[in-house]
Amino acid sequence: MSVATAREFGLFIDGETVEGSSTRELVEPATGETFGVAQLAGEAEIDRAVEAARGALDGDWGKTPANERSRLLHALADAIAVNRKELSELESRNVGKAITSTKAELFGAVENFRFYASAIGSIAGRSNPIGGSLLSYTLKEPVGVAGQIVPWNYPLLMTTWKLAPALAAGCAVVLKPDPQTPVTALRLAELAAEVGFPAGAINIVTGEGPTTGAYLVKHPGVDKVAFTGSTKTGGEIMRLCSEPIKRLTLELGGKSPNLVFADADLESAIPSAVWSIYYSAGQSCEARSRVLVEQAIYDDFVNAFTEQAGRVKMGDPLDAETQMGSLISQAHQERVHSFVEGARGEGGEVVLGGQIPTDLSGEHAFYPPTVVAGLENSSTIAQEEVFGPGVTIIPFADEKDAIRIANDVKYGLMASVWTGDPAKGHRLATRIKAGTVGINMPYTAFPGLPFGGYKQSGFGRELGIESLDLYLETKSVTVNTGSRPINPFGL
Repeated sequence: MSVATAREFGLFIDGETVEGSSTRELVEPATGETFGVAQLAGEAEIDRAVEAARGALDGDWGKTPANERSRLLHALADAIAVNRKELSELESRNVGKAITSTKAELFGAVENFRFYASAIGSIAGRSNPIGGSLLSYTLKEPVGVAGQIVPWNYPLLMTTWKLAPALAAGCAVVLKPDPQTPVTALRLAELAAEVGFPAGAINIVTGEGPTTGAYLVKHPGVDKVAFTGSTKTGGEIMRLCSEPIKRLTLELGGKSPNLVFADADLESAIPSAVWSIYYSAGQSCEARSRVLVEQAIYDDFVNAFTEQAGRVKMGDPLDAETQMGSLISQAHQERVHSFVEGARGEGGEVVLGGQIPTDLSGEHAFYPPTVVAGLENSSTIAQEEVFGPGVTIIPFADEKDAIRIANDVKYGLMASVWTGDPAKGHRLATRIKAGTVGINMPYTAFPGLPFGGYKQSGFGRELGIESLDLYLETKSVTVNTGSRPINPFGL
């Protein structure tokens, strides 16, 4: 498709689709072909979006009662479900992700809105018995305008993670998707308008991080910032939020471990470990990119893992048989490959994959399932977030050694533990420095279950009821109900 005939995706501000200050070509990473052109927001468009959000708070959206907010969130969940075929195909083309994955993520998107639609009923103050003739109570009020930034790896799902609790709390939102992958967030905003969300409650502004993103974060009309992305960018956002002291939530990088003990059920542990790294081609913050295996079973595990990883079907994202699609771009493909080459240079053995495919047509961004063995946890590929389909398999001696290696990174987002001993599993869950630990299961994120990180993986929690508090202020009110005059100075 030529740029001239490509579909155009505008910004969504104050209830309507508008043009931006510039444009960007959108490329299907699996083929290198242009499939769309995105409008990009400049400072003027950000100003307009923030003004629209503030106007919604001061107007119709701010006056919307809790039961109506709940109804609207349920209606938006229904709209996502009805349009799931369109949304999943848009997501797969835009990101290069397997259609089976994007369809599954749509179920998560629907459930996120349903969870927070129901959770609205938990927003309540309380009375405080401070005694005497004083009546004290608290109120929960929306923080205000939320500036939200979502990444390219889960564009629609991450948009729902951010939007749902903010809207449930009564905030108005200006959300910036990654400029490479804006299409499903924009379509979601259109659906929100169709089901009745007031103009200005949801605004979508596409643009580059250092310009559009930085301006949104610094904007004096934005009261709270939520960001998902790299640890480096998260640090920059912290600095931007520090001077005005804005409320901030960060969900950042990871280098998550999969701990496999000799007493584990390997019939579950091995395929789950394969899925935990190669789902979404390893482009997940919680990807278990380090597999730590008890020494007694290490060699057998490496062989079995490699055999199963070699059977993961990589190919056309829109093919229902595909299990792993492409990476997001050729630039990212080169970045992933540089880590694998670095592992070779440090003495690692690449026992599977490790080469850019040459037998695929087009300017593609595919990279095969890759397995690296023979390196210590101190190696670069074991310490840095590769964000691709590359796993490092590392042996450990015993439980103490496993905990040491698991915690020996700067991140702390997710961990999986595989053992036949429930007591050991619970022990490890308390010792591993991670926001989420799965025992004998590979899955990570569920609506209602808080998700977030320790250490440089960020702070604050999403998905759970805890996320509502990130978008609420607590106000204390005290009333004198007595009849006696109050004269503290005795004047």
